[in-house]
Order: sequence, then C-alpha cells, then structure tokens
Amino acid sequence: MQLLFICSRNKWRSLTAEKIFDKRNGYDVKSAGTEESARIRVTEGHIGWADLIFVMEKKHLRRLRDKFKTEIMNKTIICLDIPDDYQFMDDELIEILELRVSEYIEI
Repeated sequence: MQLLFICSRNKWRSLTAEKIFDKRNGYDVKSAGTEESARIRVTEGHIGWADLIFVMEKKHLRRLRDKFKTEIMNKTIICLDIPDDYQFMDDELIEILELRVSEYIEI
C-alpha cells in the first residue's frame, strides 16, 4: 500500500510520518507540503501514486480540493487533526501519529 502524508511545508509533521512509517508492514510512504515554500510540494503525481492520503489539518484538505479537484475524486483522504506544534521526529508527534494512523491501517 502506498501512503502519502501532507502538511504545509513538508519539514516536520509529514516528513516525520514518512520516516516512521516507510517500509513498516511493507508500506511505501512519501510526504509533501501544500505551500509554495514546501521542501517537496505536492503534485498531481503524488496524488495519483497514493492509495491512501493523510493530511495533518483541514486546511490541507481544502488546498487539495482547490488544486487537485479531479485527481482526488476517487481517493480516500483522512484528516489526522495534528496542529503545527511539533518539530521533526518529536517524541510526542510520533506517538500521536502512531495512535491516529493506527485507526486506519495496521502499523
């Protein structure tokens, strides 16, 4: 299964998710950001590649709907409701990610 994690700048939350879930249980994981200044900006290619998309906040879902309306039509997108309060690989962020993501997939 291919998982895509999206936050704003792809520096802390989504990048942490990519690092902790990639290759776990055979998952292939990528991450991207919605802002112009993102380390890796989400593209149509990312959306097409992903079997399951996780966004950190509702605003990221809105941005995907605005920019990739057609591409996301048949995609499952889950909002994790994780605010931008954490640094890369923060222990609390990892704990929250594992808890919330485990509601949707086996980790």
